[in-house]
Amino acid sequence: MRQRMSPDLGFDVDRYRKLLAEATDDEKRLALIELLVEEQAKERLEAQRATERGAMTATTIAEVLRKPEA
Repeated sequence: MRQRMSPDLGFDVDRYRKLLAEATDDEKRLALIELLVEEQAKERLEAQRATERGAMTATTIAEVLRKPEA
């Protein structure tokens, strides 16, 4: 039984498989490669933003905990 990647990871395996099957010439294959690169870049940017948000939250919490109570 073949295991599919989780949809929440952003991979649409069935869609990629269909696009690959339709990539019968160089132009379509290059378009598929560009799409895969673009979607990978988008995922990396989203991951970077999530990391930055987490770091900002941790910094804010640390600042709040350091402040003396009035």
